[in-house]
Amino acid sequence: MTLGKSHTSLLILFSLALASCQSEDKPPLPRYTSEFRGYAGAPETNRSAARYYIEFRSRYALTYGHSYVVFGQMGKGGKPATQEVAGLAPASNDPTPYVLGHFVPVPAETGASDGDLEEEYRSASWRVMLTEAEYRKTVAFIRQLQAKSKVWQASVYNCNAFVAEIARSMGYKAPAIWLRPQQFITKLREMNGG
Repeated sequence: MTLGKSHTSLLILFSLALASCQSEDKPPLPRYTSEFRGYAGAPETNRSAARYYIEFRSRYALTYGHSYVVFGQMGKGGKPATQEVAGLAPASNDPTPYVLGHFVPVPAETGASDGDLEEEYRSASWRVMLTEAEYRKTVAFIRQLQAKSKVWQASVYNCNAFVAEIARSMGYKAPAIWLRPQQFITKLREMNGG
């Protein structure tokens, strides 16, 4: 009986992972910036106080894509002066852990991965402007999340789940983690009025 339940559970997890890969990505979507929005439900932020940002992003990949965040301080002309990346992915360039991660948890890394900052691979993004206090709070949460996120599993704890935790820590609603990353980032923005 237990063996039958574990096979059924494995089949369900595999089906969820497979279902998340079925739709096609669209061409790159416009970049969205929510001017000086900060935390959800926070009072309106003064334009000059919002010198920091977090950008929820997705990019194209050989598979169904990747979601992650880029954060830092804004520079002159509304361009980022600094960029740091946090995301969840299998901790290897070898495709074997990635494939295995559709069935069982595999070791993960939580920093930048190849292509995250290359503009030609960006498929969707949503930038939220932050005050220094909001930024420090967000970065502290990201550091804690990176420290505890040791595994990646496609249908249980994937890159979307990692990004969703960051968004929820800021008071935002997050969509289902089984969407393709481009759809996930677009839905995240739409759900939160961005």
